[in-house]
Amino acid sequence: MINLLLFSLVVGIIAAMIITPLTSTTKEGHPAFNRIGALSATVAAVTVLTFILYYVTNLDRNWTSVWALALIATLAGAVLSTGRERSAKVILFLAALAGSAFILSAPLFNANEKYKAVEMDQQVEIKAFDETKTPASVPPKFARNKMKKAFGQVPNTSYYELGNLQIQKVDGKFVYIAPVEFSGFFKWINGKTTPGYFTMSATDSADNPKFVKTEMSYTPSSFFHKQVERHMRMAMPDLIFYGDVQLEIDDEGKPHYIRSYGHFITARNGFDVQGIVMVDPASGEVSQYPLSKVPAFIDGAVSPEAVSLQNSYFGKYVHGFWNSIVGKKDVKLPSDEGTESNVSPVFDENGHMYYFTDFTSPKEGVDSMLGYALTDGRTGEATYYTGNLEESYMDSQGALQIIEKKFIEKKWTGEMPVLYNFYGEASWLTPVLDSNGFLQNYFIVSAANPEISVFANSPNEALRLYKTALQRGGSTVDGSSNAEEGKASVNVVRVYKERAGDFTIVSILADDGRNYIVSTEAVPLSIYIQEGDHLAITYYETGELFLPVKELKNATIE
Repeated sequence: MINLLLFSLVVGIIAAMIITPLTSTTKEGHPAFNRIGALSATVAAVTVLTFILYYVTNLDRNWTSVWALALIATLAGAVLSTGRERSAKVILFLAALAGSAFILSAPLFNANEKYKAVEMDQQVEIKAFDETKTPASVPPKFARNKMKKAFGQVPNTSYYELGNLQIQKVDGKFVYIAPVEFSGFFKWINGKTTPGYFTMSATDSADNPKFVKTEMSYTPSSFFHKQVERHMRMAMPDLIFYGDVQLEIDDEGKPHYIRSYGHFITARNGFDVQGIVMVDPASGEVSQYPLSKVPAFIDGAVSPEAVSLQNSYFGKYVHGFWNSIVGKKDVKLPSDEGTESNVSPVFDENGHMYYFTDFTSPKEGVDSMLGYALTDGRTGEATYYTGNLEESYMDSQGALQIIEKKFIEKKWTGEMPVLYNFYGEASWLTPVLDSNGFLQNYFIVSAANPEISVFANSPNEALRLYKTALQRGGSTVDGSSNAEEGKASVNVVRVYKERAGDFTIVSILADDGRNYIVSTEAVPLSIYIQEGDHLAITYYETGELFLPVKELKNATIE
């Protein structure tokens, strides 16, 4: 607070020196000009207005932030002064005008700098998803609905409401977190602190929300000096923040509010993230970390708003500003189907969080995907995947339209479409919700072959059905699994063969009581398998009903 008072006072003094005439003369018949009184009054007025402006808006206190005030003050000074003083203040006004023009016109000439700041490494395709894992696929709308129904666990329920929902990894598990927030000013006056937060599994739709009690004083819904954004600004007056504050939970269950900071790319335009500011919501303790030293428990050091902004720079400014307006050569638009500020958080097999975004053409009526990006949630480094250039991939909007048509009678819709590499096939996984926001099933559709699609009650069941659908459609199935390999020497009890395009799927019931499945694409001689044959099998222990075969030797005929 003292810092803001001093800043406002300095601005008030400088503005008063510029606005108030210092060399004016008093004409005959007019009262004497009280220069000291005018200076004092101007200092007081500008100081109060500056304090209110910066306190209410939480604006950074860099000298460039006063450009509008400088323009107004120099103009007023030039108008009110006379003689040589006017000439000097006209020069000040022209300098302020030039500075204002530079700041306002920055978007016209810094497009190349924006693109270079976010330029992405480019690859063809993400690696195949490990089918033994469960993707974090519970949609946030469904999780939020369940948390609202569990809100009775909160003490003094009428004081509070559910805050923003976000996904993160806590103690090795993927969960949704939502803080309990004040529902208004008078509720804050009475309650003083919020009682805690909700947590719910992001992989198991049957999980019930749990309320974790932990009092928090500095929150987004608090007021005055207890509002966490203002508390950050008072502690770090010069930092450039971008994006909303987010609640991050450490592995012991302790909450922390964080917010991304960075620097302007040119003048006061553009943003490049550099680190985070973290606040203990109980004590108000403030810490600052560059991205390279962010605590390990924080998944989203780079705010989703910053990632969305970076995606827009990468898509729009590949050939500069004017090309993004006229011509639009190689321009691509990031999707707005994400769950957090147009991006969707996803996790890899190591539990590391990325923000997913797909890009489409700026041409209306086109639902073909031009590529997709994954941005590291801790470092902000991004990779752009072009996909197989020989195939045309459907974008996320196209996947949602297929779901809408598939369940048009039930009026079900998709939410949170994310592109995965399932068995070597670029595929959209999308939870399907009914009109009340309840989860009904999981839908998987091939991005390159939309006619190949399945749905099931769980992601893993949908994956099993999808593997079969791909085989029947003639697609090459290249799984990626961390499952251990197993070996078996068995006799064939029953065998079933099903034609799938140019190949045949062979299902085997062995005398060890297990079922195996193999394609003649992988093992051509498996077409000759008959009941009674003795097989030496190398397979993946995936836990599925039909275990996928890696290698097979038929000792009966070989």
